[in-house]
Amino acid sequence: MLADLGMGDGNNLGNRDGRIALDCSVRKTKHKGLYMISTTDFFFPLVESPYLQGRIGACNVLSDLYAEGVVDCDFVLMLLAASTDMPDDMRKICTRAMVKGFNDACAEADAPVTGGQTVLNPWPIIGGVATSLCTEDEFVSPDGAVAGDVVLVTKPIGTQVAVNLWQWCKKDNAHWKQCLAAGVTDEKQAQLAMHKAVESMGRLNRNAAKLMIKYGAHAATDVTGFGILGHAQNLSENQQAEVGLEIHTLPTIAGMPAVGDACGVEFKLREGYSAETSGGLMICMPAEHSAAFIEEYKKIDAQDAKNNEARIGARAYVERSAGDWIPLHCGH
Repeated sequence: MLADLGMGDGNNLGNRDGRIALDCSVRKTKHKGLYMISTTDFFFPLVESPYLQGRIGACNVLSDLYAEGVVDCDFVLMLLAASTDMPDDMRKICTRAMVKGFNDACAEADAPVTGGQTVLNPWPIIGGVATSLCTEDEFVSPDGAVAGDVVLVTKPIGTQVAVNLWQWCKKDNAHWKQCLAAGVTDEKQAQLAMHKAVESMGRLNRNAAKLMIKYGAHAATDVTGFGILGHAQNLSENQQAEVGLEIHTLPTIAGMPAVGDACGVEFKLREGYSAETSGGLMICMPAEHSAAFIEEYKKIDAQDAKNNEARIGARAYVERSAGDWIPLHCGH
């Protein structure tokens, strides 16, 4: 839609032809050996807690930097909308809680919030702009994947289904009743799935970024709004080498494939297009380094992982073992 507007100057690094693409703007500065890496994102409400909404918003903003292997964010500018549809006292409470959640996550990431912009809007919104000044050895250019790389995924998919399932449960609506009638879930499972989704969305990808540098990752992206297949396609299209990613098995939050099948809504979870929020990193790295990456990731991020010996141009993916593994139904 925007291709004919002539946006950008063709000097972005980290993709095949210098266009605006992938997760961050990566620019070589006028200062010798220094690169400016920046990204922006914001979110509408998707959880009941304004504090957790703020935290998830910060994790999602910072995730784009982490997808470049950037561990340290120099500063964050906050983007905030306070809701005009809320009574004054509620607006103050919710806005303050969102800002606190956002700031606490940034503080955990050693990424100081130094300013931003606030507006009034019917929906409460929070997000930001994250920026880092790096030398060449402090980030991973996202266009260096080669045939034979193993592909690692650091979080399960299914957050969109889990969030909606919990909303349906609270409202006792037709979709919820359809899932109950199909015998694919109950209130306890819906609550557990929502808990898993919030834990995943609110977890920084910073440790995975640290290991990208350590274990010589060749390329990466994060899995968010385009779904895992959309981001895999975008990643493969922006590589310097002619490579393709073949996906045959995906890690999911337990029970969500069955819910997606039964609920009557086309999330396209099995097809790989279900939108994710603050998802994991999809990392391409040398096969000989993958086992060590997984083992250390399990220790420092307290997450389990499983290696299917996935390779670019070959097959499969890796993720934590808790949950379901589903075949991906697509022709890509």
